[in-house]
Amino acid sequence: MEERYSKAETLALRRKHIGPSCKVFFAKDPLKIVRAQGQYMFDEKGEKYLDCINNVAHVGHSHPYVIKAATKQMELLNTNSRFLHDNLVQYAQRLTATLPEKLSVCYFVNSGSEANDLALRLARQYHGHQDVITLENAYHGHVTSLIDISPYKFKELGKDSKKEFVHVAPSPDIYRGKYREDHPDPASAYAEEVKKIIEETQKNGRKIAAFIAESMQSCGGQVIPPVGYFQKVAEYVRAAGGVFIADEVQVGFGRVGKHFWAFQLQGEDFVPDIVTMGKPIGNGHPMSCVVTTREIAESFGASGLEYFNTFGGNPVSCAIGLAVLEVIEKEDLQGNATRVGNYLLELLAEQKEKHPLVGDIRGVGLFVGVDLVKDQQKRTPATAEALHLIYKLKEHQILLSADGPHRNILKFKPPMCFTMEDAKHVVETIDALLTEMEEATGMKTENNASTNAQCKTKVCFECFFELLFR
Repeated sequence: MEERYSKAETLALRRKHIGPSCKVFFAKDPLKIVRAQGQYMFDEKGEKYLDCINNVAHVGHSHPYVIKAATKQMELLNTNSRFLHDNLVQYAQRLTATLPEKLSVCYFVNSGSEANDLALRLARQYHGHQDVITLENAYHGHVTSLIDISPYKFKELGKDSKKEFVHVAPSPDIYRGKYREDHPDPASAYAEEVKKIIEETQKNGRKIAAFIAESMQSCGGQVIPPVGYFQKVAEYVRAAGGVFIADEVQVGFGRVGKHFWAFQLQGEDFVPDIVTMGKPIGNGHPMSCVVTTREIAESFGASGLEYFNTFGGNPVSCAIGLAVLEVIEKEDLQGNATRVGNYLLELLAEQKEKHPLVGDIRGVGLFVGVDLVKDQQKRTPATAEALHLIYKLKEHQILLSADGPHRNILKFKPPMCFTMEDAKHVVETIDALLTEMEEATGMKTENNASTNAQCKTKVCFECFFELLFR
């Protein structure tokens, strides 16, 4: 593939014309990607990288069926939703068929941020309340209304950055959180924290409009809420006149395998009031959606303010959305997520037994986190080690990222066509690299390494890491 610019020229032009807050992966040696197919990405030299990062290319990069659907509709028409078109209603019908019956009304938009911003508007209009409960380490989007409710972002702005209408509940993290895996009922304990926030808010004369949470926290560290947590939170929030918003932007569309939507992991007795979706919905095409109940939609319409989105629900986007749903079904990508995800979890569990750097393995389907620690007992985050590991994986042409509040969680969220062979290859490479790191720093590759050895490792590895990245 002919290049317009060399990698150095591309980087120089980016630095000149693109905002400095727009970051790249692997900043010390960024990749220039020129094409992608399935679960693989290719750089300007033709080198192939296994993509474990891109949950946006949900059914695989450059999927021919999706491309064909987009091209065919582009050749005919693309316009806004003020004109009648079958694609819009057909897609809304197909999409809502994957959800519980009461979630039946769609608003099509263009990004996860737009979807979550609109969800807040719906929630606030419903009963006229304004306050929002969000989770510790949550991220819901880049627009101002969502930075306000995203501790993952607003905490970077300083201690006075939290708005008065925002209330932060503990993340329901049973590995690092306030209530852990040894607690008899962590779901109820974490839900009670939300109840306390509601009671305190009401004492201060404020009213809750919504509780918003990713069905599984992604940037927050691959956190899977304990079963029953959402049900209890929804009960408390609805009693206060608020609604429950399930953010499925990162984790929806069959990624968890056993269900189409991650909120369904909580059980059939839980149904959110609003669901937002994005990223995988268009396999890389910019589109998203908010789905809610007829009652909430009618309340939004009763304001008298028309809602219009120039590109939301256009015929091309809807054709692409339909094609993605068809590929998920025809290629049994939900089943693949279960099979490959279970295999990946098994392989990673073996690494936990083998390597003292691995503190926890958690995940469902093809949404998996590996929590790296300096000390398995204290669960001290191994931030430098995680960064070193993802750079070393890149050298082995495997793309993985580290996230979470301490940037020590390895995040697996690959395209859904990821195979067992891919899983085996990645874990074998991680195994070899962890062994190399542990040998270089004197850390024992067994769970019963002494406290003194682990203390020494902390010092050694930080020196080792500094030498590598000077």
